[in-house]
Amino acid sequence: MTTTQPAEGTTLVYQCALPLSRQTLTFVADLLRGHLKKIRSRWRKLPPGKIALIVLATLRHDHRLADLAGGNSISASTISRWTWEIIGLLAARALRLDRALAAIRNQGGEAVLLDGTLIPARRRSGTANRKNYNGKHKKHGLLFLALTDEAGNLIWISSARRGAASEITAARRDRIAGHLRTAGLGALADLGFTGLDPDPDDPVIITGYKSTRTRKTTPAQRHANQALSAARAPVEHGFSDLKNWRILTRLRLSPAKATILLRALLVLTEVVPT
Repeated sequence: MTTTQPAEGTTLVYQCALPLSRQTLTFVADLLRGHLKKIRSRWRKLPPGKIALIVLATLRHDHRLADLAGGNSISASTISRWTWEIIGLLAARALRLDRALAAIRNQGGEAVLLDGTLIPARRRSGTANRKNYNGKHKKHGLLFLALTDEAGNLIWISSARRGAASEITAARRDRIAGHLRTAGLGALADLGFTGLDPDPDDPVIITGYKSTRTRKTTPAQRHANQALSAARAPVEHGFSDLKNWRILTRLRLSPAKATILLRALLVLTEVVPT
């Protein structure tokens, strides 16, 4: 009988701290328990709490699945299946754009912060290479738009677009200006979204003033730009919280799966404290 042994010899197992709250673990474990009860799954190789811990470690630290599998006496394919099961359950709880804006309005909010970010992705070969290359950031990735409240808490994240897409084009496809007008809210955005609002006489998206070679900004306009930048600063905190999940260090997913993953991480970041 032939047995497969690691090339280095006996497998070693080590401990690693997971910088997440107990409430986060309980939230994910309860979500999984409810799902298992719904589908009448009576048995898993590990209890829901342990499964939730392994999945959170996968998302937070981006460990190789084979490494986690060896330390828990399960297969890498099992961890992958559990991970995407929980990611799907979390992503289903993410609010759609209209509901996210309605929630802000019902809480008495008057404006949201709009911005885009590029999540690095593995460079693809062949003709698919250029679609993911972003000329602004000079690297390959997937483009996401996000909205936060005035404190910088993420409330909505868009579908993934190829890195070559522009932020304003993505915002037009998502009809963000129309949703804002319907909800009765305004938005603060950077100069990359200039021209997004189709009604400049009654704008709902404020983007500041651009300086060109032939038309320089006045002192008053520069002061307004500084005030707008200060008001928009919290949006960067929302992105930084999201990017603490190291699985986003370099995505190895299609845009469809990346969208599901980002929305799941949005729920983990904002619904429960980490």
